[in-house]
Amino acid sequence: VQLVESGGDLVQPGGSLRLSCAASGFIFSSYQMSWYRQAPGKEREWVARISSDGGYTIYTDSVKGRFTISRDNAKSTAYLQMNSLKPEDTAVYHCQAVGPWGVSTYWGQGTQVTVSS
Repeated sequence: VQLVESGGDLVQPGGSLRLSCAASGFIFSSYQMSWYRQAPGKEREWVARISSDGGYTIYTDSVKGRFTISRDNAKSTAYLQMNSLKPEDTAVYHCQAVGPWGVSTYWGQGTQVTVSS
């Protein structure tokens, strides 16, 4: 089982990034996917979640209207489109996969997003 995030970078405030989470080794289309982030010295924070079929999404208040979570089950990949980035969005972003009834949970290693001028 693998979750591999990519797309993190250094970006100026107001900029955009798209993170990807490529999955392998499990039935991706059966798993809900989430993005979390962890800033230096802070606890890991949940950011967004998408249902297994992509029909339902939910976001933490601080990113609503700026971030969009999506998935392509044919490519076994989840995405996080991040617009209007702020310095407080700086963190390591991790994707998480949770299987039916929460029986199994997988994490990626993370990708660094830095928002700074």
